[in-house]
Amino acid sequence: MTNKSYLAFLDTSTSDMLSRATVPGLAALPSFVPHRLRRKWRATRSRIRSRQSPTSSLAGLDMSCSPSDTLRSLRTHPWSIYDGQYLILAIIAIFVLCISEAPGPFVKTFAAALLMGGLVLPITRQFLLPLLPPLTWLLLFSSCKYIPSDYRPAIWVRVLPALENVMYGANLSNMLSAHKHTVLDILAWIPYGLVHYVSPFIVSGCMFIWGPPGTLPIWARAFGYMNITAVLIQIMFPCSPPWYENTYGLAPANYSIHGDAAGLKAIDKLLGIDMYTSNFLASPMVFGAFPSLHSGWATLEALFMGHLFPKLFPVYICYTMWLWWSTMYFAHHYAVDLVAGSLLAGVAYFWARAKFLPRVQPDKEFRWDYDYVEIGDAEDLSYSMLDIYEEFQPQSDSEDWASGSSSSYSTGGRSPSSGARSPTDDAQSLWDGETVGSDSEHR
Repeated sequence: MTNKSYLAFLDTSTSDMLSRATVPGLAALPSFVPHRLRRKWRATRSRIRSRQSPTSSLAGLDMSCSPSDTLRSLRTHPWSIYDGQYLILAIIAIFVLCISEAPGPFVKTFAAALLMGGLVLPITRQFLLPLLPPLTWLLLFSSCKYIPSDYRPAIWVRVLPALENVMYGANLSNMLSAHKHTVLDILAWIPYGLVHYVSPFIVSGCMFIWGPPGTLPIWARAFGYMNITAVLIQIMFPCSPPWYENTYGLAPANYSIHGDAAGLKAIDKLLGIDMYTSNFLASPMVFGAFPSLHSGWATLEALFMGHLFPKLFPVYICYTMWLWWSTMYFAHHYAVDLVAGSLLAGVAYFWARAKFLPRVQPDKEFRWDYDYVEIGDAEDLSYSMLDIYEEFQPQSDSEDWASGSSSSYSTGGRSPSSGARSPTDDAQSLWDGETVGSDSEHR
């Protein structure tokens, strides 16, 4: 059995590069700056150098702009089953480009060429690769309205209300949305109409700053694949939301019906604007009630933030419950939709944590404090990371095409706490799209 603990050692070239970095004009300062100030400057620079983390190569970014580095890593990349994810994303993207009526062919070709160019350069590839699942989801979601109704399944109108009554003995959404008040409208609007749309960016920032190196790409991929899965379910199993039942009853639905902001209309009226009413009216996925991505986002964010800050996990759970209530209060989702969205998020998170997610070390505060990274569940040391990442290669200047990174980890059989030290190798990860100290940045 292969231990899942990997130790990264100091890449002194990064430290030397940072210590030698100068700002234009500073080189001439010693010629006319008083000796006392020059001495103070040297002392300050020495303190900065002494505080530099020995993990600059582990937490650093790949600054190479050479396409040859990408081609070299592609030639030496050990292909595995996990590379199939890019084939799936490519199929979805081609499908979207074929059915979408806007933008025109020229813009589509330009965008595709721009993306391919970004994937060729290591400096942009390290960000674009983890972003491919979220970008693919955005394209798929926005293009759903172009799918011909003749090729789409019938819309389920009665199934969700029936499940609601069977599972909970009542229609919880109708009960919560029956009594309206301005204060309740504002309380429901905060998580549903404000925090929901900015929360992925907030979580991404937290994953990058406070998470172990490699956490942000795992979050991005889990988020993207969860959304893609949910949209595919919504396309194949279209269900009407509570506002449809309130407006049309249980009459059969068709794809010519436009979306409805439902309870959010009160917010537009309160603010004197037309924001939610027009946006929901033009929604590309009108009958995507099941599963709820509002619930999926909140749950996935709570799980990842709880992984990073476990003491604050109850706060994240309270936010998720708050959003659950707001979705039903605005008549946008049934309770069964929320449960399904949270279950989907749970599957995405626990799969990522077990196989790919770096473990948080309590004595580390920022990503730059990590000098080694441990992958997967701490309790399960039975599987080999070679089966998942195909990541170990002899010392070379090659980089991983799928991850855009080349990091130094030890392959010793003992955990870092045991004090084991062993020669370093170039680490490569199929899921980790964030550079954690590539050789190319030191060239």
